[in-house]
Amino acid sequence: MTTTRKQYSPQFKARVAMEAIRGEKTLSQLGSQFKVHPMQIAKWRKAAIDQLPELFVDGRTRKASSDEADTDALYQEIGRLKVELDWLKKKVGMLD
Repeated sequence: MTTTRKQYSPQFKARVAMEAIRGEKTLSQLGSQFKVHPMQIAKWRKAAIDQLPELFVDGRTRKASSDEADTDALYQEIGRLKVELDWLKKKVGMLD
């Protein structure tokens, strides 16, 4: 007898988490209402609260950090290609 785990949509999780954050009902009441275990609701609420500050991060600073990562990756690629080019020049020089 295998049972499949119930999967909830992100919209459903967000709705339940918002109800839990509002605090108008207890976790047990919300669990009965949405047919979800109260501990699961508590986890969703904690995840929502932890991720809220990331929503309000200034887009300019977020882009700058990703640009630095792109720049680092490009410098690594340039270094690798330079080593390969030097090696190939050495090999071609040996064939002459």
